[in-house]
Amino acid sequence: EARRWLNSILIGMVQYDNDGEMDPDSLIPLIDGGTEGFRGQARLIIPKITACFECSLESFPPQKMFPLCTIAETPRMPEHCIAYAMMIEWEKEFPSKKLDKDSPDDMQWVYLKALERANIYGIEGVTYFKTMGVVKNIIPAVASTNAIISAACVNEAFKLITFASQSVNNYYMYMGKEGCYSHTFEYQKNDSCLVCGEDSKVIPIQLSRTLCLKELISNLAEDKKYQLKKPSIVGENKSLYMQAPPALEKSLRHNLEEKLSNLVIDGEVLIVTDPMLSNMSLSIQVNFDSKKP
Repeated sequence: EARRWLNSILIGMVQYDNDGEMDPDSLIPLIDGGTEGFRGQARLIIPKITACFECSLESFPPQKMFPLCTIAETPRMPEHCIAYAMMIEWEKEFPSKKLDKDSPDDMQWVYLKALERANIYGIEGVTYFKTMGVVKNIIPAVASTNAIISAACVNEAFKLITFASQSVNNYYMYMGKEGCYSHTFEYQKNDSCLVCGEDSKVIPIQLSRTLCLKELISNLAEDKKYQLKKPSIVGENKSLYMQAPPALEKSLRHNLEEKLSNLVIDGEVLIVTDPMLSNMSLSIQVNFDSKKP
């Protein structure tokens, strides 16, 4: 989440001169590194020149972020029940108290509320350990992997500052679970990238006329290509659903149950905004499938 936001901000800061050439002084490199267990990666992102973070989004597993409409109306997984207890039940029960993720009492309360909701919907798999994983977004860490990736990132920063050597081009991967394997390769730019791509951002999609707005929002949030967190949608003439502010979300909530065909016309372009896209937006053209009811 933080990486995607920072990536979009840096790309949005790129300036062009009167001839349409990029101003080198506006290019701020991003050195990124991350680890999970015995695996790690380090990369160098130069805005508008190399592949940006969003270009490689499909190579990452989707983060477990769930649209409010899904966890509130149609929970299907243990994670939905835990998110509901953490985001909604806690606010109702303790409106002036912040959830302490390190408090055993607070975690136990969330776990029991999630288990209660899971039983209502017949969902299995809610455990205290899973509750901790969802609430705290626990990722396993190994000290040796962290040290290797940290050194790789520092090395790239040193090369950028001193011009001592050629910078990595542009992705370094480390695998240390079975032996030691490292590989460097160039991650290619995605011309249709939502953040740095030069192609048209209007994306045509085929939808059934019976699809509800909340289902479209859920699909956008779970789609591996976009991995949005809290998508809001605006039509050509009106707002369909906005995640914030609360008063506006409440006034538009009734649209979630409406069939999309009752809200927009065939061929209409919808603007999707999301915290993950910062000052960017996604434009989708709705094409209703005539073969489906």
